Amino acid sequence: MTATHLGMPAFPAAAREAVRDDVLRANLRRATHTIRDKRARAVAELADWDRLRAAGKAVKDHTLRHLDHYLLQLEEAVTAAGGTVHWAADADEANRIVTDLVLATGERELVKVKSMATQETGLNEALEAAGIAAYETDLAELIVQLGHDRPSHILVPAIHRNRAEIRDVFRAEMGGWGRPAPDGLGDDPRELAEAARLHLREKFLRAKVAVSGANFMVAETGTLVVFESEGNGRMCLTLPETLISVVGIEKVVPTFRDLEIFLQTLPRSSTAERMNPYTTMWTGTTDGDGPAAFHLVLLDNGRTDTLADEVGRQALRCIRCSACLNVCPVYERAGGHAYGSVYPGPIGAILSPQLRGTDSEIDASLPYASTLCGACYDVCPVAIDIPEVLVHLRERVAQGGPVTRDGIRVRLRPAHGRTAERAAMRAARLLLDHPGALRAGERLLARARRMRPRRLPGPGRAWTDTRELPELPAESFRDWWTRERGTPQ
Repeated sequence: MTATHLGMPAFPAAAREAVRDDVLRANLRRATHTIRDKRARAVAELADWDRLRAAGKAVKDHTLRHLDHYLLQLEEAVTAAGGTVHWAADADEANRIVTDLVLATGERELVKVKSMATQETGLNEALEAAGIAAYETDLAELIVQLGHDRPSHILVPAIHRNRAEIRDVFRAEMGGWGRPAPDGLGDDPRELAEAARLHLREKFLRAKVAVSGANFMVAETGTLVVFESEGNGRMCLTLPETLISVVGIEKVVPTFRDLEIFLQTLPRSSTAERMNPYTTMWTGTTDGDGPAAFHLVLLDNGRTDTLADEVGRQALRCIRCSACLNVCPVYERAGGHAYGSVYPGPIGAILSPQLRGTDSEIDASLPYASTLCGACYDVCPVAIDIPEVLVHLRERVAQGGPVTRDGIRVRLRPAHGRTAERAAMRAARLLLDHPGALRAGERLLARARRMRPRRLPGPGRAWTDTRELPELPAESFRDWWTRERGTPQ
C-alpha cells in the first residue's frame, strides 16, 4: 500500500499549521505564480491546444479501457528487446523486487533519476534497510534528500525552500553524502547549481546501478521515455551497467505516434517550455550502448482498484505535469506537505485516497482540500475533471464507503465532523419534503433577521471562523415571487 508521511495529521490540521508559516507562503506564492504565468504564455503559442488536450484525453481513456491488452503487448515488446519485466501488485513487492535485483549485482549503492513511483512505495527506505545507499540526482530531489525533508511538489519537490535555505543545507549536509560544498558557498543560483553538479558527478561516474521512473511506456515498441531538464536523467539512464525502471501501469500508451501529443503538452504544462531540454528514450538493451541489463517493474499498488471506479479512474490519466498545483489557491497557501502524501495538490487529493484505499483520517480529509473553483480542470492537459472526482469522493467519505483494499471492499471512516454533516443533510431533506414547514421556517427567519448571530454554535462554528454569515433578506424568495408574479410557489 502507499504510505502516508509518518506522523502527519489530517489535512485541516496540517494546513492550519502551514498557513501560519510566512516564509513558506512567500516561497510558494513566488514560485507558483512564476510557473503559472510562464505556462500560460507557452500554451497560448499553440492555436490547437484545445484539440491537443482532447487528443491526450482520448488516448489515455482508450488505453485505460484496454489496459490489460496494452500491458501484455508492452511486456512482449520489452522482452523481445532484451529487457526483463516484473509485475508488482503492491509497494512491498516492488521494493522487494528492486532490492533483490540490486543485491544480485553485488553493488551497495545506486543513483536515481526522479521517480514518484519509488517515492510512493518508499523504495529508498527499503534499500537503506538492506544496506544499499540510493542517491537522488534531480537537483530538487537532492535538496530534499540532503535536508532530510519530504517533497512538496510534483515538478519542483523543493519548492518550499528558498535559496538561502538551500545554501545552508548544502553547506551542512553535502560532506556527509560525498563531495562537500565549496568553501564560502553563496546563495546565487549558479553557485548552488555548480555545487550540486560537482557533488553528483562523482556519483554518476562511479555508479553501476541506476533506478528510474518513466513518463511514458510505448506498448508498440517497448520504449520508455523520461522528460527532464537537467541532464541527470541522461547520465543515470546511459552510464550504469544495470538499469531498473519502476513505473505505474497507467503510464503506458499504445503507439510511438501517441507521444507526439504529449511531447507538446507535457513540457508546456510543467516547465512552460516548448520541449524538454532532455527527452531520453530507451528500448531494451543494445550491445556496447547503454546498460547491459534492463529491468522494468510494473507497479499496480491500488491502480487496478482505481480503474474500477467509473468516475475516479480519470485520475489515472495524470501525466504528472503539476499544472493543477500551480493554479490551486489551496495548495498555494498550504503547501504540499499538508496533503500527507507524495502526490500533493488537487491531483493528490483525488489520487491518494484511491490508491491507498484506507480509512485513515488523512485520506478521508483530502477530498475536502479544495474550493472546487475548477482552475485545476481548466489547466489540465488531459482534461481530468478534478472537481467532479472530489465531489464523488466526498460523497463516498460522507457515506462511509465503499472502497476496496487488497481486493476487499471496506468502508471509509467518516472524518471528524462528518456525523454532524450527515445529520444536517437529513434534516434538510426532511424539511424540503414538507413544503408547509419550509414556508413557515422561511417566514420565521425573515422576521427574526435582526437576531442573526455573528457566529454559528456547535459544529457550525468551524464554518463561521473563516466566513461571515450572509444577511437575511426582509422577505423570503417565495414571498417575493408571489408578490412580483402573483402566483404562489
